[in-house]
Amino acid sequence: MGGPGSGTVYDRPLRRGRCVKSNLDRLRSANILLIGMKALANEIAKNLVLAGIGSLTILDDQVITEEDLGSQFFISELHVGINRATAAVAQVRTLNPRVALTVDTESILLKPPEFYSMFDMIIATDLDLTSLSTINASCRFVNKPFYAAGSHGFYGFIFADLITHDYVIEREKSNVPTQLKPETVTRTIIATNTKKENGKHIEMVTKRELYWPINLANTSPLQPENISSRRRKMQVPPLLTCLRALWEFQNLSGRALPTHSHQDLQFFTTLATEKHKELQLPSETLKSEFLRSFLQNVGSEIAPVTAFLGGQLAQDVINVLGQREQPIQNFLLFDSEDSKGPVYALHPIFPPLDEPVAA
Repeated sequence: MGGPGSGTVYDRPLRRGRCVKSNLDRLRSANILLIGMKALANEIAKNLVLAGIGSLTILDDQVITEEDLGSQFFISELHVGINRATAAVAQVRTLNPRVALTVDTESILLKPPEFYSMFDMIIATDLDLTSLSTINASCRFVNKPFYAAGSHGFYGFIFADLITHDYVIEREKSNVPTQLKPETVTRTIIATNTKKENGKHIEMVTKRELYWPINLANTSPLQPENISSRRRKMQVPPLLTCLRALWEFQNLSGRALPTHSHQDLQFFTTLATEKHKELQLPSETLKSEFLRSFLQNVGSEIAPVTAFLGGQLAQDVINVLGQREQPIQNFLLFDSEDSKGPVYALHPIFPPLDEPVAA
């Protein structure tokens, strides 16, 4: 046995039981790929490294500019002109020397699908939809879970495609037996077990979530429960509309971001109006004030927003690795002006091909 200082960062929770040990082992052996190293990725890297993952590969082919200095805490003005991943890795390492860190400065779009097979989790940040879709498809090819996230000033999103994910929820056992059956279109209860803890009977319910890739989620309708009444339609944030309009703008224009020119503003407004109608949302919820605010924020980084998004994503990754708690299904939308982060399950209306169709 080691001395008092041996393994103290991770080993104390092992006393809580075999289940905790298993979860901790999965975390400590996890090999994660983080694509992009701007402010949002800084927060994700910080939280994952402090949590004690096994290894982290940071991939970014871009160099640091003066604009990066205002919101990224792993770099300084001395790093301007240096590759983002290369510049950040030294400070990331100081957070937890036990985590193995690797830097990759090649473009992610040059990587073949087989590249992703070595990782347990892939996280892509601040990329356009075409790039995200390409990475997502490669992850699915090698059966690896994928997260995407982006921030635009006051606004941001997290997307998850875990393909198929099983996890356990613990709750006090009820007198009513839990049935093994679908709970939603995406979620099914597949097993139950019980244990006794502190004199109480605890039920461990295993659930399975099914996911879809981001290109399908981006064109999928809102679920019936979100648009079943006018009141519920009014609650859907226009941020969903604007994100879809931004991705359509990028696809049609070939440019990353719209400018403040009258032509771009008019084009973006037209796209947003079309996307809002496709989502069957009331026209009055897409206000000109929100469109203006979104466009003013596009491409910018605000530290409290990236801190929230990075913390939420990292916590979800940790839960998924430990197979505990309900994961994000599948789009989280964050509007810091309203301090709200609702999650919407955006998926095709048809069942996946690998699931039986009800007779």
